Amino acid sequence: MNDGVETPKWYELLWPTLKALEALGGSARVRELEEQLASELQLPDSVLDTLHKEGSAQTAVSYNAAWSRTYLKKIGAVDNPSRGVWTITKNGRDNLSEGDEEELHRQARQFNSARRRKVDHEEPHGEHGTSDGKQIPPDEQDWKERLLAIVRDIAPAAFERLCQRILREAGFTKVEVTGRSGDGGVDGIGVLRLNLLSFPAMFQCKRFAGSVGASFIRDFRGAMTGRTEKALFITTGTFTTGAKREAVRDGAPPIDLIDGEDLCDLLKKYGLGVKVVEVVERVEFDDAFFNSI
Repeated sequence: MNDGVETPKWYELLWPTLKALEALGGSARVRELEEQLASELQLPDSVLDTLHKEGSAQTAVSYNAAWSRTYLKKIGAVDNPSRGVWTITKNGRDNLSEGDEEELHRQARQFNSARRRKVDHEEPHGEHGTSDGKQIPPDEQDWKERLLAIVRDIAPAAFERLCQRILREAGFTKVEVTGRSGDGGVDGIGVLRLNLLSFPAMFQCKRFAGSVGASFIRDFRGAMTGRTEKALFITTGTFTTGAKREAVRDGAPPIDLIDGEDLCDLLKKYGLGVKVVEVVERVEFDDAFFNSI
């Protein structure tokens, strides 16, 4: 069920993405940007919660939005000078001021067509597919999908130990795996020290090949009530819109959510089973940035 609203295609998100970035002050992290898009396009939960494909940790809207950003960057309308942060460029602002949505689509489609021809000399099928129907995800998502497949294949106890290791690397101490039946899904507890203060925090970790709903968040909060005010829910899947709302519901202790994409970023950040083979750094100065800020 999608309430009669279809998932917007990547090219239908080009113009809204520019408008959303401008509305957010010219820069935004991916999730801020996607929340702004959902609000501006008034997308219902049924659309926002639709997965890109079965077992994916990415929704269809997020997947198409990633492609939209990719092509906007190709035509110089947006940039991502640091990982996870996207900015609108002078070219993007000029496009908005001119109101030329058709020209924006034309330029982006040119890059899309060129990329598909490079991948498959035959006429491809689908939005981003080859003639054999294979999807060609953005490089960033490609490695994450492969990594999540590996993580989902490890034993439940091993996944709990992996989450325990991540929390230790992130600065938690006294991290213990305590998962047991009848405990509302609490898998462990740790202590996070920030400057002079320490906070006990509970965590739950689930190897999901799909979406975690609001009921899981409610059950977890019930288990933590009276024991701690801080909690983390870690999954290899994604969280439904209802689950995200429940996690920050007014009058209830907030629960921080770490989905499959966040999990991959953390494994990469701390070098846990993931390593960057080659990094070449060259420092350059961008006068245009300082002139346009």
